[in-house]
Amino acid sequence: MIKYFNRQIQLWGEETQELLQTKKIVIVGAGGLGSSLAFALGASGIGEIHIVDFDEVSLHNIHRQIAFKMGDEGKNKALINAEIIEQRCPYVKSIAHECNFDEFSKKNIEVDLIIDATDNLQTRAEIDNYAKSKNRPWVYGSVEAFHGQVCFFESSLFTDAFKITSQTPAGIAAPIVMHIASLQANLALRYLAGLSVQKDKLYYLFFNNEGELVTQKFGLPKC
Repeated sequence: MIKYFNRQIQLWGEETQELLQTKKIVIVGAGGLGSSLAFALGASGIGEIHIVDFDEVSLHNIHRQIAFKMGDEGKNKALINAEIIEQRCPYVKSIAHECNFDEFSKKNIEVDLIIDATDNLQTRAEIDNYAKSKNRPWVYGSVEAFHGQVCFFESSLFTDAFKITSQTPAGIAAPIVMHIASLQANLALRYLAGLSVQKDKLYYLFFNNEGELVTQKFGLPKC
């Protein structure tokens, strides 16, 4: 194991790497963000990763959902991601849940951190309510067109920051999906490793008309 995680151990030492092996997380959604999160966190040494998604792979998913390839159409997304994680890293246990978040929440599986990889506001509000009931933090992420948002929620309420609607997202480019997932994964890994994390601050990233990447930060009200 030490050889496998050699570069991470150089970063934070064997004790922290062993700490990660005791942690459990759930990734809610196994599509665009979820696929990239599975790749980013699945080989990091987190002890147990639960992946929740009821959906199956469709042809139009594949260009931006890096876990899937041609021929995967009709297969459950969570199952594919869980298999890839364990193929890449034998030190991580990955469990797929072929259901929606409401059904998963009723299983009462204890985790240290919840990571949002969904594509709708209603489910994110459910995640926030569940996280608050369990006294657990969660990492929000969303993408649309060439912009995205990330936040590590602990005390703030999601519904105080966002109006819950059924709006359908616009088109999405694959690189921004991977970029936002990478930021989520970094926040998650820092938190699980016991490093400092900026909490309840919304990061909004977008490309302006000149092609410049702009990052804005907004403090969220705490309940």
